[in-house]
Amino acid sequence: MSSNSKVQILNHPLVIHKLSVLRNKETSPKEVRELLKELSLLLALESTRDLPLISKGEQLSPVGSYEGFKIGQNVGLFPILRAGLGLMDGFLSMVPTAKTHHLGLYREKSTFLPVEYYNKLPSTCAIEAGFVLDPMIATAGTAIASVSILKDWGLKNIKFCCVVASRVGLDSLIAAHPDIEIYVYEIFCAVDEVLTSGKYIVPGLGDAGDRIFNTFHE
Repeated sequence: MSSNSKVQILNHPLVIHKLSVLRNKETSPKEVRELLKELSLLLALESTRDLPLISKGEQLSPVGSYEGFKIGQNVGLFPILRAGLGLMDGFLSMVPTAKTHHLGLYREKSTFLPVEYYNKLPSTCAIEAGFVLDPMIATAGTAIASVSILKDWGLKNIKFCCVVASRVGLDSLIAAHPDIEIYVYEIFCAVDEVLTSGKYIVPGLGDAGDRIFNTFHE
């Protein structure tokens, strides 16, 4: 458990159950996609808790009047390709007016350093609340790079939402960007190595992108 007040670790019996199924190597790609969407709905609910509301004035229900409200900030979603797409639909279900900008980054296999290959951000930032989506934080290289890209773009309010994180990766992200909030379901703190030599989380999920898109042998 992190002592950093910016890290929100979400524990719930349903989440623990779904994570257990998600981590199982026998879970099919279809089930992986469904589980990630379900988990992302809960992530969206928690991470948007402090979005401001503005009044729409008096509205009418079938039987009377009431004061209506709407979200008072421009919300942006930033899924990191490609695994981040697994969390996108759940967030869009909860915040359908959010703008979505994809960030293409991958981890180079020999150096494990992040490589940017896709970025179509507009010239100016009009987003007031940004949510970076990626199922896992392993080394945090791509997480750190994506947040840096968004800060350079001009985005000030950033939250990073993931399903699992390694201790070393989480600590690295906090050290690089201590001002952002991080929402995570579970942090794996293995007594021995947290990451394998290939920089995969143990026990983790495996390669989230391959499990989502059924590309294990490509």
